Amino acid sequence: MATQQPIHTSGRRKTAVATVLLSPGTGNFEVNGKEFTEYFPSLSLQNTILKPLEIANGVHSFDVKAKTVGGGINGQAGALRLALSRALLVTDAELRPALKQEGLLTRDPRMKERKKSGQPGARKRFQFSKR
Repeated sequence: MATQQPIHTSGRRKTAVATVLLSPGTGNFEVNGKEFTEYFPSLSLQNTILKPLEIANGVHSFDVKAKTVGGGINGQAGALRLALSRALLVTDAELRPALKQEGLLTRDPRMKERKKSGQPGARKRFQFSKR
């Protein structure tokens, strides 16, 4: 690791925003003041978030303090994964090919489409009556 100072990065997914403070440590993971496994009880979400740390072999060598705002639990997990990937990239630039191959450095651009006026939803139309 190049620096001993904490690394501050952010990631976004849908309407969720996650900010991460990554520092060298023993593997403590805190999200919004709660334990990581308490905030994300689903094992699939936990695996999604920890994937960048597993690729970097840093699950037990970094302390992570994260804050997530907006969106749902899945969006927050995706935002947190992107923020962690970016933080690990700052610690070691040689991780870039491995993280990029797994698609962990790409910001997912998919957002909810806005509702248009004169319609009940984004795409749905009111029923058409010919007569």
